[in-house]
Amino acid sequence: MKIVRYKTNDDEPIYGWVLNDKVGEIQGNIFAEYRRRETKTPIKDVKLLAPCEPSKIICVGRNYVEHAKELGSEVSKTPLIFLKPPSSIIATGEPIILPPQSKQVEHEAELVVIIGKRAKNVAVENAKEYIFGFTIGNDITARDLQKTDGQWTRAKGFDTFCSFGPWIDTEFDASDAVVTCRVNGQMRQMASTRDMVFNVGAIIGYITSVMTLEPGDVIFTGTPAGVGELKNGDVVEVEIEGLGKLSNPVTT
Repeated sequence: MKIVRYKTNDDEPIYGWVLNDKVGEIQGNIFAEYRRRETKTPIKDVKLLAPCEPSKIICVGRNYVEHAKELGSEVSKTPLIFLKPPSSIIATGEPIILPPQSKQVEHEAELVVIIGKRAKNVAVENAKEYIFGFTIGNDITARDLQKTDGQWTRAKGFDTFCSFGPWIDTEFDASDAVVTCRVNGQMRQMASTRDMVFNVGAIIGYITSVMTLEPGDVIFTGTPAGVGELKNGDVVEVEIEGLGKLSNPVTT
């Protein structure tokens, strides 16, 4: 099932589900008990929002060997995790705003995990039980500030630097899906999720050994090689085979 969060006109955000390019309202808690209404509204007639409201956004750095190489870094022996603030979230179609503090803002195409229930000290072999679904993400990064600051909070935390959506797919198989990124139609990144150094189960196990995850929390699983600069006027599209496409314009 594909789950969206959306608005019609100036109404309050609501959750819904998608079938044959139409949206039906979901009443209740998507992480607990809910009821699905008939899909009546064409998806083109609603404004899609980020598909959930996480309390935490946890990201994994250098989780593809070739990406670590292009940054001149070694692959970590354990997952390298960092946080992005919820204030950085944008949805598909919304603009990425280039901050004046940075001269080198880059895209990072990623598979994103949505947590479905409270998770603490999860065994790797049980990780699937805690996954609600998957979506597509772009971990926008001020690369120059990442290098000069020595830690990544500012480089990763600007408003509009966390794009994910357009929906959560609760049945998606993330074991071997092609992740691509195009800027103005030109291919920049392409790799399979099978190339990740740490797979989704290992990532969930490691993160939950550190912190408790809540329903709706989001995990960005790392980006393949090919990250590149974004400029005013660009359109960046992240696509994951079988999952969909996330698109954002870039502005100042």
